[in-house]
Amino acid sequence: MADISRPTVDFTNHPDMSEMRDRYARVLGGPPAVAVDGLILLAGLYTAISPWVVGFGAAYPRLAIDNLIIGLAVAVLACGLTAAPTRMFRLSWAMAAIGVWQIITPWVIGPDTVAVVWNNVVTGGVITVLSAAAAAMLMSTSTSRRATR
Repeated sequence: MADISRPTVDFTNHPDMSEMRDRYARVLGGPPAVAVDGLILLAGLYTAISPWVVGFGAAYPRLAIDNLIIGLAVAVLACGLTAAPTRMFRLSWAMAAIGVWQIITPWVIGPDTVAVVWNNVVTGGVITVLSAAAAAMLMSTSTSRRATR
């Protein structure tokens, strides 16, 4: 039986590789976008565990559940922004609204103790600012892609 081997193909020197790398970098937005998405993910995870870190989880269960749900929602949206940025950029504005909700939650749902207020205002502010930054970066790459077509 004859030895049939597959030819090895070197794609690193293919003429379309540089164009594909450039297109991939434009879609993802480069390192700043990845850093923003990672920070949003961390802010969401911290928001989810913050009632137990700060120590108001047992005393105010409604607020703890709200922070848990908000934090997990932000973390899932951050993963979506990382996985499919061009499809998810409109949801980054929804994340900004979630951040605003996180800021006003102590006065709407539960106690406005100093620890709760500081925790929710800081985490909500971080989520709002980072999601607005992600939306701005994704909108700028979206409009630049439309302009080059």
